[in-house]
Amino acid sequence: TLLAKAIAGEANVPFFSLSGSDFVEMFVGVGASRVRDLFGQAKKKQPCLIFVDEIDAVGRHRGAGLGGGHDEREQTLNQLLVEMDGFDPKQTIIVIAATNRPDILDPALLRPGRFDRQIVVDKPDLKGRHEILKIHAKGKKISKSVDLETIAKRTPGFTGADLANLINEGALLAARKKKKIVEMVEFEEATDRVMAGPERKTRLISKKEKEIVAYHELGHAIVAAELPNTDPVHKISILPRGMALGYTLQVPLEDKYLISTEEIKNQIRILMGGRIAEDLIFNEITSGASNDIERATALAKQFVCTYGMSKLGTIQFGKTDKQVFLGKEMGGQSADYSDSTAKQIDDEIQLIITNCFDDAKKILKKNLQPMKDLAKILIEKEVIEGKDFVDLFAKTQKKYIKPKVKKTI
Repeated sequence: TLLAKAIAGEANVPFFSLSGSDFVEMFVGVGASRVRDLFGQAKKKQPCLIFVDEIDAVGRHRGAGLGGGHDEREQTLNQLLVEMDGFDPKQTIIVIAATNRPDILDPALLRPGRFDRQIVVDKPDLKGRHEILKIHAKGKKISKSVDLETIAKRTPGFTGADLANLINEGALLAARKKKKIVEMVEFEEATDRVMAGPERKTRLISKKEKEIVAYHELGHAIVAAELPNTDPVHKISILPRGMALGYTLQVPLEDKYLISTEEIKNQIRILMGGRIAEDLIFNEITSGASNDIERATALAKQFVCTYGMSKLGTIQFGKTDKQVFLGKEMGGQSADYSDSTAKQIDDEIQLIITNCFDDAKKILKKNLQPMKDLAKILIEKEVIEGKDFVDLFAKTQKKYIKPKVKKTI
């Protein structure tokens, strides 16, 4: 949508903009009539641009309706196809459309002569995030000490809208504190708000629960710190945010697009760390690890079924049933394998999670005393920044874990 606005401004020609849902009406024939009217107006003003936002409302795959009868939406789409591929070679009308669901569009709409070019607008990379932050920071009173590049590094996976929200949240936080300028502290807090939700100061947690949350989060952080090829710990907090009672935030040093077998296993080990820490310290487990277990199981399933990384071989198990008419995955995954293979898949997923659980347990047993010391600090401070955690963890390790000395003969 933003690209279309930019093209309209640069091209300096008449610009027709409307939404895909504008064509769809209850009355039969209205949609097709509106398409004819739109192109009729465009022909009078050519050269011109037509922009259709959310084209999937009208351009969905034909023949996917449930039940018989004539579909008004299909009639509208047929008219659109005819208008876009007319007999007149002198026509100078360019049609641009936007959608978040290119997978459900009708193939006839995507063939050359209609929509020739498909441009994927993905989430911005580090350089893109830095440039977007610069744009949204214009007009805001921001301290010279604020480093937008550092914020860009700490926000992988953020979209343009997320970054705009982050800058806005930072400005609001500064205004609440009656500050004249926005400083890095506000942007740090704003990043946490966008990632994990606003801080829930009204939620009162008992001393025992606070202690459990502290050990749970340190379980994640210590396993992450001890494993190679993992993202560094950026922050540990036991302040409730959104739906979470606490969180351990890891931020990658650079944008990643691929993931290796060891990195997936490390992620599962880190997720298991919270549950193990609770068990080691309190000899009982809580429901706090439910989300960790869900994510770990999903990763192990992808490891076996999607990425073909297990001993079952480079095979994809399970195909996705897509209900195009409904525009979403209605049926989930259907099993295209035998019952004996299903048993092997289950066994393999179980084995991966069990092995990762055992690896994480060894790490935490070795660092039991440092974890207890760090828990006291975390319960008192409530938040430990990544750099402080690294320093504190190194100090406590020196105190309790003696380095192995190689014997020389």
